[in-house]
Amino acid sequence: MKTGIVDVGGGLRGIYAAGVFDWCLDQKILFDLCIGVSAGSANVVSYIAGQRGRNYRFYAEYSFRKKYMGIGRFLLKRSFIDLDYVYGTLSNSDGEYPVDYQKVAESTSEMLIVATDARTGRVKYFDKGDIKQDRYDILKASSAIPFVCHPYDVEGIPYFDGALGDPVPVQKAFDCGCEKTVVILTKPERELRTSNQDEKFARRIQKKISGSGQSA
Repeated sequence: MKTGIVDVGGGLRGIYAAGVFDWCLDQKILFDLCIGVSAGSANVVSYIAGQRGRNYRFYAEYSFRKKYMGIGRFLLKRSFIDLDYVYGTLSNSDGEYPVDYQKVAESTSEMLIVATDARTGRVKYFDKGDIKQDRYDILKASSAIPFVCHPYDVEGIPYFDGALGDPVPVQKAFDCGCEKTVVILTKPERELRTSNQDEKFARRIQKKISGSGQSA
């Protein structure tokens, strides 16, 4: 039976999901398919690499650094979160806490990273074939929150946060053959999500892209 796990992200709330993945590693629980959205993409990669505690450190320690995120980064780079610092400087092979890329490549688990085409609004599912040693652009693309970050280019195509295209990709897991799927949610159990905020974001993004001459 093929099993899947979906981490929907949620910014710094992703520390909860990081704990779930660490527990799974402790219990030697492995999933056949791992899908990550936004911050969930980083959790998924560390889990597949077997790097227990890695993402906890990013949330609990690195996120307080000015180079990681803050108003200073926004004024300097017009991006509140420095995705190149998070998924490059810190995560590359010569970084402070590198991704164990070799274990990711050798893992039997499939991986999908969700992003949204900034030009069309269509969802994009990246897989292992789109990630290479010290080239974690798909994680940056999946985590590029509109108005907080610039869209991130992957092979010349700008992408925004995956939550815009497929916020809870459970159906994608089933479409990939999973019979059972675990979904990690980080919002309070009784909090009802509506599309109002998403629609406002979509209108503002479309207006911005149309004004720049790109096709929306």
